[in-house]
Amino acid sequence: MSAVLDHHGHPGAHGDHAHDDHHTPSGWRRWVFATNHKDIGTMYLLFAFTMLMVGGVLALCIRAELFQPGLQFFNPELFNQFTTMHGLIMVFGAIMPAFVGFANWMIPLQIGASDMAFARMNNFSFWLLIPAAVMLVASFFMPGGAPAAGWTLYAPLTLQMGPSMDAGIFAMHIMGASSIMGSINIIVTVLNMRAPGMTLMKMPLFSWTWLITAYLLIAVMPVLAGAITMTLTDRHFGTTFFNPAGGGDPIMYQHIFWFFGHPEVYIMILPAFGIVSAIIPAFARKRLFGYTSMVYATASIAILSFIVWAHHMYTTGMPVTGQLFFMYATMLIAVPTGVKIFNWVATMWRGSMTFETPMLWAVGFIFVFTMGGFTGLILSMAPVDQQLQDTYYVVAHFHYVLVAGSLFAMFAGYYYWAPKWMGVMYSETRGKIHFWWSLIAFNITFFPMHFLGLAGMPRRYADYPMQFADFNMWASVGGFAFGLAQVYFFFFVVLPAMRGEGVKAPQKPWEGAEGLEWEVPSPAPHHTFETPPKLDATATRVIG
Repeated sequence: MSAVLDHHGHPGAHGDHAHDDHHTPSGWRRWVFATNHKDIGTMYLLFAFTMLMVGGVLALCIRAELFQPGLQFFNPELFNQFTTMHGLIMVFGAIMPAFVGFANWMIPLQIGASDMAFARMNNFSFWLLIPAAVMLVASFFMPGGAPAAGWTLYAPLTLQMGPSMDAGIFAMHIMGASSIMGSINIIVTVLNMRAPGMTLMKMPLFSWTWLITAYLLIAVMPVLAGAITMTLTDRHFGTTFFNPAGGGDPIMYQHIFWFFGHPEVYIMILPAFGIVSAIIPAFARKRLFGYTSMVYATASIAILSFIVWAHHMYTTGMPVTGQLFFMYATMLIAVPTGVKIFNWVATMWRGSMTFETPMLWAVGFIFVFTMGGFTGLILSMAPVDQQLQDTYYVVAHFHYVLVAGSLFAMFAGYYYWAPKWMGVMYSETRGKIHFWWSLIAFNITFFPMHFLGLAGMPRRYADYPMQFADFNMWASVGGFAFGLAQVYFFFFVVLPAMRGEGVKAPQKPWEGAEGLEWEVPSPAPHHTFETPPKLDATATRVIG
């Protein structure tokens, strides 16, 4: 019986480490053949951070070129390769795999499951990412260089690219297959493997947001696969889906792509909402305000995301009726998003708040994500968007949502859960340095871009006239500072924790934290909840 009792005598968690280690493979086999959700989650997170660094280097190349007017370092073709690959690597290589890593680590712990539903498929879905990422990055060394059609891969540019375009298409197919497998795994785990007493409406919001995200992924990844396959057949097999010379239509590509692309935006933000919804109640020491409305708001955002795709296409000659429909539908999405922000603020209202690092990141997330949301609302208006289309205003908007949204929430999640993963507390001082450094550098980088866009500077240009020089210089300085902050994070926060340096983490390091993940020892044993835990009425504690 000792094998399924933790140090506190709770059923379902390993406390007998000698017994536990007996099951733990060691050396390279542990990672290559990993079927344990914690090991696979760790690999996803390390892979995503590696890709974040690769994508970040490309971003710094872009900012180095734009530091001054005139061509400094790279020719315009290479510059366009950088902008394209930066987008593809960050979206498909960094943000999405990182959230899958969080899902792998936390969902079984949060719902009282012993592991993910399909352990070997979980391993396969991770290892698919490695060849895909290598192929994507290797496209720089192919004849003609990497794809340079923008991360949206619009025709007719994609029909004119060299062989690297085919490598890029193949890599995205593989990454899409990985996402679909991961999503199936998450859905089956959440629906079939919850501990007895853990009803859907008692589940932590992170698990809820991922359940909805997984459905979104299964719905839209095949759409992207269709669009890039049509591009491939146009390139090699004589079809003319997107080639006007044969009766095709490049605008059709945009419709298909954005039918994937807009839900994709929410795929990258909904898990962030889940992380923030776990952290804010913990540090406000209150229950989350309006749990049910949060679940419905998440589902509403997911459903509405399917009817707003053409707000990316106001300048393609769309009829006014179409523009009006997409304009109003886009404004409607602001309602459930506003519900979420209201609920987070209401949770903090009159709570006994403390500002440890995870809470700083979560509050920083709300502040900067709301700014990004407002600029999105401005862009939703067709007449305004006609002016701002493809300018730096759009770049500023989506970086406020994606960097300050997805990435800040991931840092919040790391600081919140890493003591449970690694068994040591990070240095609070270093965590706070990382937060303030990142927040200030981020705003120096992307805030001036709003003004550049309003003044008419187009995106994806390697050169610009003198009147844009000052804001570009500031943006470049901020960009390098932001990149340096993430290097600091890895060497001074993550590496010491991986080495086990620091104060040993208690089982529940955060006083106000609730949920089953705080019922197992820190670090979480290799196998947890081998017998389903018995839950109390709130489904947040194990009855020991």
